Amino acid sequence: MHYLLITPHSSQFVVDNPIRNEYRRRRRRLHLERAARLGVTDLPDPNALSDELSAATLDSDLQSLTPAQLHELQQNMLDEASEERPLISPLASLDVLRQEYEGGSTSFVKKIDWLQKEKGFKGIRRTRGDGDCFYRSLAFSYVERIMRAPDVALAVATSVSVLQSTLQMLQLAGFEAMVYEDFYEIFVSIIQQVITPDACDGKTLNTSILLEAFQDPQTSNSIVVFLRLLTSAQIRADPENYEPFLFHQDTFEPLPVREFCETSVESVGREADHVQISALSRALRINIKVAYLDGRGDDKKVDFVELKNVEDGYNGMNEVVLLYRPGHYDSLEYRESDD
Repeated sequence: MHYLLITPHSSQFVVDNPIRNEYRRRRRRLHLERAARLGVTDLPDPNALSDELSAATLDSDLQSLTPAQLHELQQNMLDEASEERPLISPLASLDVLRQEYEGGSTSFVKKIDWLQKEKGFKGIRRTRGDGDCFYRSLAFSYVERIMRAPDVALAVATSVSVLQSTLQMLQLAGFEAMVYEDFYEIFVSIIQQVITPDACDGKTLNTSILLEAFQDPQTSNSIVVFLRLLTSAQIRADPENYEPFLFHQDTFEPLPVREFCETSVESVGREADHVQISALSRALRINIKVAYLDGRGDDKKVDFVELKNVEDGYNGMNEVVLLYRPGHYDSLEYRESDD
């Protein structure tokens, strides 16, 4: 097995327009704090001079920050957006994301154009930037792939069978049934509703019903918790393969399996990295592609990391494709709306 260790120090992040705006807000806040300390009110506002500064000058200021500092700015932006953004949003055109980077990073704009023109992606489904975005994006896309499979009955049967088989792994990892069984049943019931009408309203699952379920905090967070436990169980079940790649997310110090799982996997709100993605895709027996829109590699195209766990067509489902930007995951689609 091979893993790609991705940390805030593994690549230089391209400075984009949203990060630039966050940097301006932070510079303004520091200016006000300095004025308060000096007891004056007429210090020139650095942002009032922004029109006189070239974009290159501002970019130079930002590029002087470390990747970790840029990651923090991006996360601050996501935190602000998460206050209003639903847990998961309706599918939107990639053009919307492109517009956010216009006037900012030309590199990001070119990469989004490449995703559209060369890879055929048309839509993005956004997830709240609350640290659970990977698990929520994956879960929603996973169920949607079942709904849109060429053989829906096969996809449902295979997925439910795989999930049932994970119960023993959860037990062997030391989790008591009372910890995960309710979360498991919620997830399985949603998958079964793809072909079995709901007992209450007699409806089978469609995108609208699925979106409503994932926007409900109790349902959505229950699924996130189950997938976190499943990820942890997979790592605990195969420590020799995972332990060389387990590091503290802040200090980058090596961690033993148990501590890593308890602090970086099972804890709600903790971001996922390549190890968690690999473990969960193995546990679910699905193929995942992650597009890295973070400034690495070629300036005109996006690097993909593929995690292939089953042969194409094994369960009648297409692969899940996620879009990574520093500190955040959304999902990519070949259509631009839910209609």
